[in-house]
Amino acid sequence: MTTIDPNQTLYITNISGRITVEELKSSLYGLFSTYGPILDITAKKTQKMREQAFIVYNNVASATTAKRSLNGFTFFDRPIKIEYAKTKSDAIAKLDGTFRLRTYGTSETVLGKRNSDEDESANKLARTEDSDNDSDDHA
Repeated sequence: MTTIDPNQTLYITNISGRITVEELKSSLYGLFSTYGPILDITAKKTQKMREQAFIVYNNVASATTAKRSLNGFTFFDRPIKIEYAKTKSDAIAKLDGTFRLRTYGTSETVLGKRNSDEDESANKLARTEDSDNDSDDHA
């Protein structure tokens, strides 16, 4: 198992899914803000992000203190697990000037527009249909 270097963002898992996102964020803020200033809390109810959250501190020392103090803490009847995040959070990237918008592939269809492969296929099909119609007229 690879170790992740300490950073300003904590990844929290094993969070109860029976509370609202607003209640979760305010409870996490109340619990984690005692260890230092928090820049951002990310928690969502999507299938991919359920029972997880990210807490972003303004310095590594605060994140490390919170991780050591709260790992295994019972939070809404479940012991939370805390690790350092694998990647830099957007909040930190914006502060240090390295933020870039994420792109999720260029072959996606956007607002009904075709990608270049679909355009070529449609053009070939149209030419084939035109040639079939032309041969019928000359027979």
